[in-house]
Amino acid sequence: MKNRVLYIIMMTCLAFVVVSLQAQVGNRPKFDRQEFITKHNAFITAEIGLTGDEAVEFIPVENQMKEKLFEIGNECRKLNREIRSKKTISDEMYLKLINCNFETRLKELQLEKEYYEEFKKILSPEKLYRYQQAEFKFMREFMGNQGDPQRRPPRENDEPHERKSKP
Repeated sequence: MKNRVLYIIMMTCLAFVVVSLQAQVGNRPKFDRQEFITKHNAFITAEIGLTGDEAVEFIPVENQMKEKLFEIGNECRKLNREIRSKKTISDEMYLKLINCNFETRLKELQLEKEYYEEFKKILSPEKLYRYQQAEFKFMREFMGNQGDPQRRPPRENDEPHERKSKP
């Protein structure tokens, strides 16, 4: 009888622990891209000191650039997710991801250069410089906030992988 009561108590405690862990994982807030863009636009506008007219002209162009930059990085993000989902990764897969990252950075820089030509038509050189500084500051502050309790916990697949060596 004592063993049976002890067993029931242990199983109940185990059930509470499992339900509690599931609730924590399920309640994790997802990244809201639109909220991020809104915060970014407000931050940039304030940091640069854009006038209303400048903001109306600059922000849509800057958002368009950001959207294109996001699209450029899609292939590498997909490849990165694929690699994280595997237990064993070949050297070829690592090289494919490394090459993808280099190509993506080159495309991003080319796109940014094209958009900076557009930005020069909208912003003074001083405000363009302040925009560059504000971008760095925003990312530092945004990444600095990633240590808060709402940040996603590490994924199971974030740990190092076994390396598949060449024969």
